[in-house]
Amino acid sequence: MPDDNDTTVTYFILLGFPSSPATQVVLFMIFLLLYSMILLGNTGLITLISISPQLHTPMYFFLCNLSLVDICYSSVIVPQMLVNFLSEKKVISYVGCGLQFHFFCAFADTESYILASMAYDRYVAICNPLLYNAMMSPKICILLVTLSYFGGTMSGLVHTTFAFRLSYCGPNVINHFFCDLPLLLKLSCSDTSLNELLLFTYGTSMEILSSSIIIISYILIVFSVLKMRSAAAMRKTFSTCASHMISVIIYQGTILFIYSRPSSWYSPTSDKYIAVFYTIIVPVLNPLVYSLRNKDVKDAFWKATKVLVH
Repeated sequence: MPDDNDTTVTYFILLGFPSSPATQVVLFMIFLLLYSMILLGNTGLITLISISPQLHTPMYFFLCNLSLVDICYSSVIVPQMLVNFLSEKKVISYVGCGLQFHFFCAFADTESYILASMAYDRYVAICNPLLYNAMMSPKICILLVTLSYFGGTMSGLVHTTFAFRLSYCGPNVINHFFCDLPLLLKLSCSDTSLNELLLFTYGTSMEILSSSIIIISYILIVFSVLKMRSAAAMRKTFSTCASHMISVIIYQGTILFIYSRPSSWYSPTSDKYIAVFYTIIVPVLNPLVYSLRNKDVKDAFWKATKVLVH
């Protein structure tokens, strides 16, 4: 089978959510509203953290980067999706498809690593409060975030490079709303066994690593909380951790479900509905999960509001 760079495919067709023109308009309005919420919620949270000195702590430094990544990876996908809802030709160029997948993969994996860093930060704050300033110094926080972006970028480069060295010389219709790797591999006329192995081993191992850090951190937090003598402190910590875990489970759970299965298990019709959760719903929820139940963020918001009003 050929495995060179030559290809007869110059563009791909993204089927998205096939439906009547009227339904497409309704879907356009729904996803436009969700995308607006992503931009407003995450930009607002970044701005609030930036202008509020009381929020200049490791936890909110990670949260600021999480919001930035949410904006980036949803923006890689949603604008193209919105255009396709109103277009008869739901086309994306060959190069555009490669760039879309690369940046989606890079930012999605970066998010996983940042979530792991946030879980570790909470573990240190709750289980080792006396060592917190030393273990979560500005240098260490910057290093963790830098490694998160580096790890995400490398993941995107590896998967994209190996996917687009294949030949695509036949069908070019992708039954999805963005260029996703499992479906791209199905369209290739080259041998994709190496790509599938890479996706299953490298991709899954990175997600399992970040998920393990998160799970272990929260298990240790639970054990530490159960030893607290203050019922109020216990409720507050459990409430905060529960909110974080809901967001993490939705994101990491759906990512692992989609990308850690054998290729024979892929179901484009159902998978694209599942993909809505980690590409759109999670970026909508994150600002709400990490702010509405957070007293520090609410206090900073009201303080900033009073300054603007006066």
